[in-house]
Amino acid sequence: MEIIEKQKKEYMISTDKKKLDISLIHNFLTYKSGWSNGISYEKVEKSVNNSLNFGIYFDKKLIGYARIISDFSTIAYLGDVFILKEHRGLGLSKWLMEMIMEHKELQDLRRWILLTSTAEWLYEKYGFTKLSKPEIYMEKFSPNVYGHEENIKPKTF
Repeated sequence: MEIIEKQKKEYMISTDKKKLDISLIHNFLTYKSGWSNGISYEKVEKSVNNSLNFGIYFDKKLIGYARIISDFSTIAYLGDVFILKEHRGLGLSKWLMEMIMEHKELQDLRRWILLTSTAEWLYEKYGFTKLSKPEIYMEKFSPNVYGHEENIKPKTF
């Protein structure tokens, strides 16, 4: 898949997996996200390798991330979206969403899926809505697959 890179002032968004700092992604997901507490480095690495990734960089350092799981024909799942705290409030999440929604491989999909409890206001700007028929959705959820989540203590970056 073609690598896309765009610059905006001192920030850059890239889909190049080679630029990603998987350790930073792992640390954020494990200690800061609240949705992937305890996930192993190996699982993060595998998820990155099997996704379309969008990294946001400041001074060549990863400061934000999102990934898409898709067949690039009918459906896409948006996950693991974050911006490091010190770079929030600058419009970067909006720019990231614009880049994702404009990506040529993600056009004409019938359905997008997203799980969020904190940023509905952002995703609504890009057409996401609450489930219109939640009664038809099912999930198989294994909450302890990452290990002992209760033992994970917050870590500072």
